[in-house]
Amino acid sequence: VLLDITATVEKRKTFIDLVGDVSKVISVALTVGGGIASVEDAKALLQAGAAKVSINSMAVRDPSLIAAIANAVGSERLVVAIDAKEGRVAVQGGRVVTDRKVVDWAKEVERLGAGEILLTSMDHDGVKEGYDIALTKAVAAAVSIPVIASGGAGTMEHFARVFEETGVSGALGASVFHFGTIDIPKLKIFLAQRGITTSTGF
Repeated sequence: VLLDITATVEKRKTFIDLVGDVSKVISVALTVGGGIASVEDAKALLQAGAAKVSINSMAVRDPSLIAAIANAVGSERLVVAIDAKEGRVAVQGGRVVTDRKVVDWAKEVERLGAGEILLTSMDHDGVKEGYDIALTKAVAAAVSIPVIASGGAGTMEHFARVFEETGVSGALGASVFHFGTIDIPKLKIFLAQRGITTSTGF
C-alpha cells in the first residue's frame, strides 16, 4: 500500500511517476491512494501500474465519487480508506473529525460500490500497542467486503490477534517493517503456526 496522506490537504495529485517506478520493482499488488478526486485520477494511477486505488477524504466529501470510480474501473479495484477517531470518521489525514459514525460509513461505502475497506484507527496508529480490536470487529461484521486493519501493530502477536478476533481479511503494518522491528518472512511463519494463511511471495 502506497498512501500519499498529505496529497488531499496540500491539494496535489499523487506522484504518478513514482507509482510507475514502484510497480516495476515489486511482485505484490500495489494499492495507491492520496489526492484522487476524479475517475480520471483513478484511471491514471491504474494505468501507471497500481492494482487498486484508495480514496478517503474525497469520498466523504463527495460519496458519489465511490460509485463513479467503481462503475468506471470495477469495485474490485477500488478501496475506500476510513480513518477512525473515537468511533467517528476523520478526514484530511486524521486532522478533522466528522459527525459520521465509522460503522455506518462502512456500510454506506459498500452500498456505493467499494470493493474493500482499509480501516485505520487513528487512536491506535503509531502507538504500537495493538489494533483497535473492538472497532475493527464491528466494521468487519457490518459489511461483506474485505476489511484491512491498520493502526497499532507493534508485535507479531498483534497481527495474530487482529486476524483471530475480528474477521478481517488483512492487516497493515508500516513502521514495524520500515525500521526492521518485525521481519516479514518470520511474521508469515509465526502466523502460519497459528493457522493464519498469508499471501505467498516476499
